[in-house]
Amino acid sequence: MNIISLFSGAGGLDLGFEKAGFNTIWANEYDKEIWETFEKNFPNTKLDKRSIVNIPSDDIPEAVGLIGGPPCQSWSEAGKSRGIDDQRGQLFFEFIRVLRDKKPLFFLAENVSGMLAGRHDGALENIKNHFIESGYNLSFKLLNAHDYNVPQDRKRVFFIGFRKDLNITFEFPEGLENKRFLQDVIFDLKDNALAGKNKTYTNGSDCKVENHEYMTGDFSSMYMSRNRVRNWDEPSFTIQAGGRHAPLHPQAPKMEFVEQNKRIFVPAKEHLYRRLSVRECARIQTFPDTHKFYYTNLTAGYKMVGNAVPPNLAYYLAKKIARDLQEVLKERKKYTNETFIAQESYNNGKSTAY
Repeated sequence: MNIISLFSGAGGLDLGFEKAGFNTIWANEYDKEIWETFEKNFPNTKLDKRSIVNIPSDDIPEAVGLIGGPPCQSWSEAGKSRGIDDQRGQLFFEFIRVLRDKKPLFFLAENVSGMLAGRHDGALENIKNHFIESGYNLSFKLLNAHDYNVPQDRKRVFFIGFRKDLNITFEFPEGLENKRFLQDVIFDLKDNALAGKNKTYTNGSDCKVENHEYMTGDFSSMYMSRNRVRNWDEPSFTIQAGGRHAPLHPQAPKMEFVEQNKRIFVPAKEHLYRRLSVRECARIQTFPDTHKFYYTNLTAGYKMVGNAVPPNLAYYLAKKIARDLQEVLKERKKYTNETFIAQESYNNGKSTAY
């Protein structure tokens, strides 16, 4: 089942959908720092590098599905939260434009939980209405990736819709009972991480595990206002798109409280505090080690990893979409075949009668 992918980033959504049996035939990503990573990990996918604003719908191939995560900074609680009024926020409507023009059987759009803030209520309802008016049965939900085999607390909103003529209303899959934690995915990496060269530059092939290198340098007062350490038996904090804000490695004790909005590293154990490496963040996001990230500056690596949809979360949603599609198409094929046989019988009968 062929799909098209917008705002593809490093390909987290695409990986999950491919695992569920879909095939990304065309993708769009405008950030040149991501191009090499996407192309080398998805060699059979055509990557269009133009801004989606400049891509006519006729240049996009037909497919059964459309997936993507329109840029989220405009809605982010960590940003200015300008939402749909920001130019990046309006890229949501480019996604809807392609949806209306291509009319695939289904779509999936992902975004940050910040868009649920009360100040964005009007914009959110507007987006929902656009999806519905485009001819789709819309399902919408806030999910925590930790419920779907991802060792991280990561809350994101999902818009999923099936074309109305299919008569399907998507029901989000239940979360899994068994959860994964930090020790399940990065414990074996604890002894061989490399500090970034000159704080932020890559060690390249010197890494024993691809991308297993971490940014060094000072921590901001905002960073030090909260504990940034999770234990081995806990899920990670949300992996963000900036290296300076990466969570700290679980080898360190939790940061010591001083006063409101001020924490310190436990005295005499300061050497244990380091940021998670790009590869550790990638594993927490559930990227396989075979998915290599290409960059010269670690900031680009952290950005690619942190902006991605965790492939495992994408897989469970994609698997449910595939199952729903297969069931309805199977029924329609059965109905069509029965109708065809009956019609042939009727036609033959008429021919014989004449």
